[in-house]
Amino acid sequence: MKTLTAIKRAALGLGISAVISAGLITGAHAAALQAQLQIRPLTPQEVKDYSLTGIQTASGLSTVALGQPAYFDALINSAVTNGDVVSVTWSLTNAPVGSVAVITNSPLGTNVPPYRMVERTSTKVAGRAQLRPDVAGQYTIKVAIVTLGSGSTNLSRTITAGTYLGAATCALCHSGGLIASNTYTPWSLTAHATAFSHAIDGLNTDHFSQNCIKCHAVGFDANTNAANGGFDDIATQTGWVFPTTFTNGNFAAMPAALRAVANVQCENCHGPGSQHAYSLGNPSLITVTTASGDCAQCHDSLSHHYKTTEWNNSRHAMATKTPSGPTRINCVRCHTADGFAQFIDHAATGSTNTYVTNTVYEPITCAACHDPHDATNPHQLRSVNEFTLPEGTTITNAGFGALCMQCHHSRNGSASNNIANYKLGLPTWAGGSSFGVHDSTAGDMVEGVNGFTYGKLIPSSTHSHVVKDVCVGCHMQPVASGEPGFTKVGGHTFSMTYSVITNGVTNVVDKVNVCVSCHGPMEGFNFARKDYDGDGNIQGVQTEVQSLLTQLSRLLPNSTYKANSNDYVADGIAKTSISVKTNWPVKFLQAAWNWQFVNVEGSHGVHNASYAVGLLKASIADLTDDADNDGVSDKWEITNFGAITSYNGNADPDGDGVKNSLEVSAGTNPLVADSDGDGVNDLAEMKAGSDPLNNLDLPGFVVKIYTAAEIEFASEIGKKYQVQTVSDITSTWVNIGSVTNGTGNNISMVNSTRAGNGQGYFRVVQVP
Repeated sequence: MKTLTAIKRAALGLGISAVISAGLITGAHAAALQAQLQIRPLTPQEVKDYSLTGIQTASGLSTVALGQPAYFDALINSAVTNGDVVSVTWSLTNAPVGSVAVITNSPLGTNVPPYRMVERTSTKVAGRAQLRPDVAGQYTIKVAIVTLGSGSTNLSRTITAGTYLGAATCALCHSGGLIASNTYTPWSLTAHATAFSHAIDGLNTDHFSQNCIKCHAVGFDANTNAANGGFDDIATQTGWVFPTTFTNGNFAAMPAALRAVANVQCENCHGPGSQHAYSLGNPSLITVTTASGDCAQCHDSLSHHYKTTEWNNSRHAMATKTPSGPTRINCVRCHTADGFAQFIDHAATGSTNTYVTNTVYEPITCAACHDPHDATNPHQLRSVNEFTLPEGTTITNAGFGALCMQCHHSRNGSASNNIANYKLGLPTWAGGSSFGVHDSTAGDMVEGVNGFTYGKLIPSSTHSHVVKDVCVGCHMQPVASGEPGFTKVGGHTFSMTYSVITNGVTNVVDKVNVCVSCHGPMEGFNFARKDYDGDGNIQGVQTEVQSLLTQLSRLLPNSTYKANSNDYVADGIAKTSISVKTNWPVKFLQAAWNWQFVNVEGSHGVHNASYAVGLLKASIADLTDDADNDGVSDKWEITNFGAITSYNGNADPDGDGVKNSLEVSAGTNPLVADSDGDGVNDLAEMKAGSDPLNNLDLPGFVVKIYTAAEIEFASEIGKKYQVQTVSDITSTWVNIGSVTNGTGNNISMVNSTRAGNGQGYFRVVQVP
């Protein structure tokens, strides 16, 4: 047995990792070991970043060419202290007959973190090793990790070593028929299939050189110990010389054996195929993966090859692991690369129920969205141009953005169906019954669908009609290499903002270049448009939408369960999250849907300000009958003025001396000076103690006496006020009306009473 031992502290203190095998917990407060053994990729950019000059790159595949390195990382929970690790011991427990390969120290230093971005905050490297296979066959590498308080574990990985054969050999089985599906023919139409031939013939590059061969051919490795049938080996055997001029005919003049391993072929991504082919297709002897490290072998070398760096800075690279694994079969279609790719590919054929879903975690990588084998769609995307949202709307104007909408939508169908099924405990999505829109409603929002509209026409912005490819048109805007946001924003970061540190202060910059063609000069997304929240102050659209979200949240109950549904009432408290109950009255569930819809979407009006504002104001109006937030019933305004925007509390349109604010409370007609038609002015009746709504209460016929209390108070913009009353100063104060936004001026509110009700006290309090 060949072993390599790393004693405690020998290689600790790095990055993060996924969980494959957990060790036993021996201490009451010890951290779980959560160890895994990972075959680590090493990309050209990492060689530059970590000063690894002369170190060979690696794909991270479990299929490795003879003479090429496989780098192994033993990763553990970052909460395990360095002093808790007793030993990390490596051993080679299986090797082909005749092999003299041994496990050696990895050339990757302590400054090199784990490969996957998602693992760089929760895991660290406990130890590293390297194996360079010398004989074709399988090798099993084992690592034993011993700790003082977090348990111990033994992990192993098997790699297959082989030689390169070229795509023609793969085509024998993978051109269709009974043995395997036809992936060879569609691959032959991709840009990968001509990456070398077109370059050497001068058709698609102005900077091709011998340094580029590694990524344009199969198995190129300048290391003389790597004799594995790769491009460099065949070039040496045939005496081929790199041309000095790139012109048509160069590729055709190359030896046939060399052409057979030119271009980006099957084995570039799946590893050397000799063992797989000789075993007549044993799937355990070839690698099939959607891992980003496979693509990053070539697409990670700044400044020209920047897509991997962009993706590393994206949230896709940090996709949470929680919605993966055997119990999350309905989640992985949007949370893992394999789950997404499988769903899209089978959805296209209408056979979504006839395949076994891969639930193993992998972030949303290149191969999730791009099909390496098929160039039918532009950019080798798996799906384009059309998508039907779960609530039923088929989107045909999204272009490439339709692929984004496959995940960035509400999972729970239409608002009305969700609310109805939720109350009955019926399924609202494939995984069960839950309330609300789930995360990421950007697709619904930008298209202006799936909010609860109360039967009203909610206006929508034109982004979905004027932005080419919708999501892609903005979120993947190009960023030049000289810009400060290069690889941090736009492109495959999918981000619209990035951070800049100046004098130790971090500032967030909005990438608005793509916006100015329509909106004109602007510094950020939160630019002022209208006073949407009705507070008399025009602020940025995102600020206005957040204010409406806060207003609506105050009108919802708290999360405490109440057996009697009638006991649910608005609590007046601003909320950053809501927790609904199945027995909430429907009006609260409808408003809660819209609150969630706008809140989780995240853009706060940038994607579709009109729709976001319309939904929130419609919900506020439904719960308060006051869409314009002026403290007056919309029904009263519409009845008397024909619209909800005509009310002015201090106005007196009928000239009877009674302000509109008092007419509201008294119930009198603001457009008629004598509401009851008894010949006496409304104000005169009020002063005389008569009822302005009863024409039988003239002198001698008084039926009841009307009185009204007017409360007038100074207000400040940005503050909110609540009028309260009590009949006895020792009793509990009761709210009158809804919360009122400060205007910066005096606010007048009127409370009407009738004779016989006794005395009343009033006060105004400021609310959060």
